Amino acid sequence: MHYFPLALPFLLLFALFLVFLVFLVEVGILRYAYQRIGIGQRHMFLLLVLSFFGSYVNIPIYELPPTTVHSDMVIAFGGMSYMVPQVTDWPGTVVAINLGGAVIPTLLSLYLIRKNRIYWRSLLGICVVVFVVHALAYPVKGVGIAEPVFVPPLISTMVALLLSRRHAPPLAYISGSLGTLIGADLLNLGKIRGLGAPVASIGGAGTFDGIFLTGILSVLLVSLMTPRERPIDST
Repeated sequence: MHYFPLALPFLLLFALFLVFLVFLVEVGILRYAYQRIGIGQRHMFLLLVLSFFGSYVNIPIYELPPTTVHSDMVIAFGGMSYMVPQVTDWPGTVVAINLGGAVIPTLLSLYLIRKNRIYWRSLLGICVVVFVVHALAYPVKGVGIAEPVFVPPLISTMVALLLSRRHAPPLAYISGSLGTLIGADLLNLGKIRGLGAPVASIGGAGTFDGIFLTGILSVLLVSLMTPRERPIDST
């Protein structure tokens, strides 16, 4: 039930992404962007770290009828490698919700919506990402539902910049995270049966990479595309 969704090389690569982000903020390159998100940079780091290690935890919700499941495999899709855990005497597909890829991003997104008061912009951004991700999501045997890894961060960044330059960082995170969860996972729950996945994790294997990268790349891209606000000269 509990396992990291990505194969080891990609898991290490994501960890390096996180360390690189910490370095950029500490030297001041991204500090301004995180200030504009509406959450302290160190708190944001803590949430990203929790999301990374929380990807190991899957909270079971319900079970699908017994069926033959895949076990102890690495399945490649869209340039990524996903882990299929080793199971014995498994009843069928267990539908679960991933702590790091669903619970934490959802709570953070709801907080950012309320804090920045970007209700309608967030709804519009989420809808656009849902439409694109759902169109590209693909059922993968042994894994569940997967989507091209860079689609959520790139689409959410473009949508956020179009909707509001001022609130682009939080909009990018919100649109990418919730849009991916809804478009790839929730709207495709009916396709899970018959894929042979021992665990079909909402926000887990197949979508965690896109959601996690949204938290990193959306800030990187938005910070490069939006100018800093200069202090007003009072003289």
